Amino acid sequence: MNERKPADDIAALSAAIAACRLCRDAPAGGPEDRLPHEPRPVAVLSATARILIAGQAPGLRVHESGLPFNDASGDRLREWLGVTREEFYAPEKFAIVPMGFCFPGYDAHGSDLPPRRECAPLWRSRVIAAMPQVELVLAIGQYAQAWHLGAAKGKSMTETVRDWRRHLGRNAAPAVLPLPHPSWRNSGWLKRNPWFSDEVLPELRKRVKTLADVK
Repeated sequence: MNERKPADDIAALSAAIAACRLCRDAPAGGPEDRLPHEPRPVAVLSATARILIAGQAPGLRVHESGLPFNDASGDRLREWLGVTREEFYAPEKFAIVPMGFCFPGYDAHGSDLPPRRECAPLWRSRVIAAMPQVELVLAIGQYAQAWHLGAAKGKSMTETVRDWRRHLGRNAAPAVLPLPHPSWRNSGWLKRNPWFSDEVLPELRKRVKTLADVK
C-alpha cells in the first residue's frame, strides 16, 4: 500500500475546511446563534511552511475576497514581517490559519465579533497535527494567544506580548511569538508601547528571514 504524502493530507483537510458549514447549520449557541450569512472559510494550510500565522478571524474584506489579510491589517502585518505581498501569499513560506475560519459579522458597535465558537474545537488540533514541520507560531491577538499559550498567557494582551522572550524561550515546540493584532484600531497601542517596534519586530524579522527564506 502506498503511503500518503503530507501534501495529500493537507489537500484533503483544506477541502474539508472549505466545505464546513457548522456555524450556519449547527451553531454552538442554538439556532438563534447561527451565522447570518453564507460561510466562507479562509485558511491556508501548508505541508512545508515553517511559520504559522495564527490570527483571529477574517474581516468582511477577506470574506469577500477569500484571501487572508487582504486588507490594511495585512499591509501592516507584512511590514512587521519584512516580506513582500508575493512572499506572504506563498504557501511554501507561510501557513495562515485563523482561530475562526469565517467572518463572524459585526457587533452593535460595528466591530468584528469574536471568532465563532464552533471552529477551533473542531479544526484546530487537526490542523496543527497536519503541519508538524511548523517551527514558529505567530499568535496574533488574545484568542490565538489563549489557544497556543494556554496557562502561560498573561492577564492581558499587553502583558502577554511584553513577555515575548519567555514565550519564545519555552521548552516547547513549535515556538510561539505573541503579537498584537495589526488592525488600525491598535495604532494607539503601538504608540504607547514603543518597545514593540524596538525589541519585538527586529527579532520577528530575523526569524522570518531564516525560516521563510525571504530576502
